[in-house]
Amino acid sequence: MEAPVATDPVAALTDLLIVEEGLRLTVYDDATGKAIGPGTQVVGHPTIGIGRALNRKGITAAEARYLLGNDVVEVREQVARSLPWSTRLTPVRRMVLEAMAFQMGLAGLLGFKNTLAMVERGDYAGAAAGMLNSQWARQTPARAKRMADLMREG
Repeated sequence: MEAPVATDPVAALTDLLIVEEGLRLTVYDDATGKAIGPGTQVVGHPTIGIGRALNRKGITAAEARYLLGNDVVEVREQVARSLPWSTRLTPVRRMVLEAMAFQMGLAGLLGFKNTLAMVERGDYAGAAAGMLNSQWARQTPARAKRMADLMREG
C-alpha cells in the first residue's frame, strides 16, 4: 500500500485510518466485523464510524449534541410530512408530537390515531387524556405526564 500523500500530518493519518479501518455507519464487533444487534455476543469491541470503540472511548457531549441536532431536524421533517396540520399547532404542542416521534419512532406516534385526531381538531385536554391512557404512558409514566401536561397547556 502506498502512503497517503497529504502534506498535513493530521490529514495523512486520517486518510490512512479511513483506508485501514473502513467506514461503518452502524455498530459492529471489531473482532468479527459482524453487525451488533440485540442478543449478539460481542467478541471484540462494539465499534462504529472509523474505528471508534464505543466501550473504550464512547462519544463526547459535543458529539452527542451534534448527532441529536441531526436527529431533531429529521424527526421534525418526518412529523411535518406525515401530519401536515401539525405545522399550525403552537410550537409547544408541535414539539410534543416531535418528542413522541423521537422516542417511539414515527410509526409509534402515528399509532396514536384517536389522540392525533383530537390534537388536529383542537381537543388538547382529550388528547392529553389519550396520551396518558396508553401503553407508552405505562412504560414511561413520568415522561408521558410531562408531555401530556405540555399538550394540555400548549
